[in-house]
Amino acid sequence: MKKIVIIGGGIAGLSAGIFAQKNGFESTILEKHHTSGGECTGWDRRGYHIDGCIHWLVGTKEGTPIRELWDTVGALDGVEIYEPESFMAVEHEGITVHFYRDLDRLKTSWLGISPNDKEAIEEFCGDICKLHPFTFPVGKPLDMMSLIEKVKYMFSMKDVGPVMQKYNKLRVQDLAGKFKHPALKAALASFMPEGDYSAVSIIFPLGTFTGGQSSIPFGGSRALAGRMEEKYLAQGGNIETSCEVVKLEIEGNSVQRAICSNGKSLDADYFIAACDANVLYEKLLKGHYPDPEFNKRFSDPNTYPLASNIYMGIGYEGSMEDIPRTLKFPVGSIDIEQNRKPTEYLQMTHYGYEPDFAPEGHTAITFAINQFQPELGKWEELVQEREAYNREKSRIGEEVVRAMEIRFPEMTGKLKLLDVASPQTYKRYCNAYRGAFMAFWPTLKGKQLAHNGQIRGLDNLVLSGQWLQPPGGLPVALITGKDSIMRLCRKVKKEFVIGSQY
Repeated sequence: MKKIVIIGGGIAGLSAGIFAQKNGFESTILEKHHTSGGECTGWDRRGYHIDGCIHWLVGTKEGTPIRELWDTVGALDGVEIYEPESFMAVEHEGITVHFYRDLDRLKTSWLGISPNDKEAIEEFCGDICKLHPFTFPVGKPLDMMSLIEKVKYMFSMKDVGPVMQKYNKLRVQDLAGKFKHPALKAALASFMPEGDYSAVSIIFPLGTFTGGQSSIPFGGSRALAGRMEEKYLAQGGNIETSCEVVKLEIEGNSVQRAICSNGKSLDADYFIAACDANVLYEKLLKGHYPDPEFNKRFSDPNTYPLASNIYMGIGYEGSMEDIPRTLKFPVGSIDIEQNRKPTEYLQMTHYGYEPDFAPEGHTAITFAINQFQPELGKWEELVQEREAYNREKSRIGEEVVRAMEIRFPEMTGKLKLLDVASPQTYKRYCNAYRGAFMAFWPTLKGKQLAHNGQIRGLDNLVLSGQWLQPPGGLPVALITGKDSIMRLCRKVKKEFVIGSQY
């Protein structure tokens, strides 16, 4: 058997490991943290579970290729899916704008808010509907397709492509500006801060959500990653946790071994870096094997911005059955020194549908406050003073609790701050560059990237994971992990076997 060392035990690493085992390789996953899953995780605090990743997952619809792939790796096989009625609800001056799953209901509710916006509403809903046939291409990556297969793929995108191109050239603020009513304007503008952020970050998730392609698996993020780990181990794979790779020994055009922080050293025939791209190129390869596409993006944060968030877990002594799962509501002022401008909205997600996430009669809640530039840099400075850093996290969390008590006076005295994560938390546990939990965010000037993971000058090391197809996400991690093994099978002249979920 050919040996493979996989650096990183997130979704991409687990996917690569599962398909490595299915195809007759002997693989070992080396994971920095004591738990696999990477950023697809959750943690327990004071009797509550804080889900740290999945707000919606593309690929939950039965019978689609991406769902079959999730089932194959054990992530969703036999798992019940929760389908909330709305993607999000946004409050503005006494009006609530709902992004309903039922597109007709969304359209009707928006027309009820603003009949004068009929033309803009119909155009927006019509464009969302055009995305419903879209399914993630999970077969061969483009670089492995024949000419006929590429033509078929392009034909399959004939309806979806023009919509994506249209919104990729439209700023979020310009999309909001198409609407006359202030509540509709505010709801759409709230998705992203001012800047050149592309409106594709709105239309694509709404297309998959209203098309039934994306929902939420019960049990959350940590359970999903755990099922993939069980699948990998059951197939004979090996995971070494608390085992961060800190060095690669290279001879000629090949990596010989991976050296870990705990002193372990592993030789292999092939290495898959299912980790942060910057960590691979700058830390493990020490800048000796630069990639022009990544260099261009890392050196131009205005065109290729990175995003993270401040993420809070809050426990509530009560139920929230009548409140939308995800609600964005205005706040007077949340004082966050790192932010360029005052925080005007708070985005709350509750897990009332997950009874195991909280004590009986209680509800687990999370808040996410987006962080971009220059906020990421300010967190990098603040973390150098550990006590000040911890004080600031706690202070922000308490301000959010107070804002919540103002919005929901009936919750006063029944809320408790469980935990606060910052962009630096993602860096600490997952080696995420600058704390970014996804890859480069789409902007009007930015060019799309579809990387094959090859490292110029090295024959047996490839990059895998969401950095290959920004902005990334869990489906990209799943697919690129599989693709890495598919390409390796071609390299060693072995027929790739995708297997089944059984």
